[in-house]
Amino acid sequence: MEVAILSGKNIDTTIRIVANTIHYMSTEKNIRPTRVEMELLEALWSLGQASIRELQESLPPSRQLEYTTIQTVVYRLEQKGAVERVRKIGNAHIFRPLVNRKSVAAVLIDDFLKAFGGEPEPFVAHLVESGKISLKELKALEKIAKEKGLK
Repeated sequence: MEVAILSGKNIDTTIRIVANTIHYMSTEKNIRPTRVEMELLEALWSLGQASIRELQESLPPSRQLEYTTIQTVVYRLEQKGAVERVRKIGNAHIFRPLVNRKSVAAVLIDDFLKAFGGEPEPFVAHLVESGKISLKELKALEKIAKEKGLK
């Protein structure tokens, strides 16, 4: 087995990757986006990475926001550790998400449930009664629960 010796550029790259991974892992569970931040994260998740202008153009006509508003919200997401600048093209910074949809949803759902005493039953009952969840989706949830060993 051959062992690679790290030097110069390889060390810098390794340090950057480790630092980004540590940063990503430490912020992953703490992001609680506002409604507008969530809309922009959704756009970034769809696009993969984007400039402020691309984010603005990706929003539906009913949710068009001013360029400077989007810029402020993206910078706030950057401060929260939810996005990062990956490169600069001309004057435009390109951003990518550092958090994924599943982890953000988990935090928001946990917070929501805590607000109602931590019990999921009223939440699920409402989804069933309002027709917002189908029998097929409930069966899929049951399958997940069984796979997790829940009774």
